[in-house]
Amino acid sequence: MKIEKVRCVLLSSSYADADDPEIKECFPNGPKRTIGMVEITLENGVTGLGEGYIAVFAPLVFQSIVDLCRPYAEGRDGFDIERRVRDLRSVCDYWSLQGAARHVISAFEIALQDAKAKTLGVPVYELLGGAKAESIQIYGSGGCCDAKAQFRREMDLLNDKGITLYKIRSVKKDILRTAWVLDEAAARGIQVGVDMCQNLADPPQSVEDVVAFVGGVHALTANRMIFVEEAIGPDAPECFKALRKAIDVPVYGGEIITTPKEMINRLTDGVYDAVQPDASVIGGIGAVMEIFEAARPCGVRVVVHAWGGAAAIMASYHAAFAAGGDLVEFPMLDFPLGAEMIGDQARIVDGRLYRPTAPGLGITLTREMEARYPFDDTAVYSCMLHDWGPPPDSYWTKD
Repeated sequence: MKIEKVRCVLLSSSYADADDPEIKECFPNGPKRTIGMVEITLENGVTGLGEGYIAVFAPLVFQSIVDLCRPYAEGRDGFDIERRVRDLRSVCDYWSLQGAARHVISAFEIALQDAKAKTLGVPVYELLGGAKAESIQIYGSGGCCDAKAQFRREMDLLNDKGITLYKIRSVKKDILRTAWVLDEAAARGIQVGVDMCQNLADPPQSVEDVVAFVGGVHALTANRMIFVEEAIGPDAPECFKALRKAIDVPVYGGEIITTPKEMINRLTDGVYDAVQPDASVIGGIGAVMEIFEAARPCGVRVVVHAWGGAAAIMASYHAAFAAGGDLVEFPMLDFPLGAEMIGDQARIVDGRLYRPTAPGLGITLTREMEARYPFDDTAVYSCMLHDWGPPPDSYWTKD
């Protein structure tokens, strides 16, 4: 089944709200976010969509690499997905063996999986051996909050969905804040993990910083963090290993890793208790399946990362269903474009994500939707963080 056309799609949608700390810190032009997709049209007229996470940060870079890759995909067999990925790697690996091009290759691979599954009339996970369960436990991913009311609003949403696991964002100085959240959540039957956001820190914190943070928080509450994520900078695997020996909290990481080889090397070397591959970053759905396969004999948990748009999220979910994953991420910040594209294909009931049933990824994009969410080149995530003046940690001791 030949690929008739490749199209780059850049769209922007409102995101979260202006008072959200992630907006104040990372979105200098306000609460709006961009996603970038590859749309592949097969000769039978069926289209598939895939996403590269890089477009959230650098949409025009994404577009340029898609344009470069287009001639090496059009006119070729769209059902031979592995071969198409090898072709794109031949185009890109010399100058981007890791990094930007891997996000774009991810988008092509996901789009091909979507188009093939839609042609065959089955969900993508059926191409990968079928879903291993009807549902998977899901955790709420939010906690970019600098006010108690914001946290309580997110916990209300978790309670409404029956979700009992919650990931928040904290840095080493947030000791009182984190202890307050652990106690507030526990009163609602919710356990808390902590993303320490060191992928965005330069220089990142040390192992000693994390040990002091965990000890400081746990000294204030009987409730315990269920994991720490990205607690060390991404280029220091030896420090992750040292951290695992120094604390009794599981250590998660790896969402920005762009090749299966690097993630597999890390998990076999004991760097993490759990790895967090993202299909829109690491090379597509097939790449995430490789991670699950390699992690199993090592006793390392795989918890897919899901923080992009609809195609990125659903691609990681399909991989988790096909590979027997036991936990996935629910991004809690409001993103109307993503919600509209997913529709009813990511149902959460009693804290569990139920497998999608529609053909392909289960997402929808129409030209009418595209017209309502036009690309805004100012709607980009900036990793040059802005210090917006969050409240002092002492705020969290007040009633």
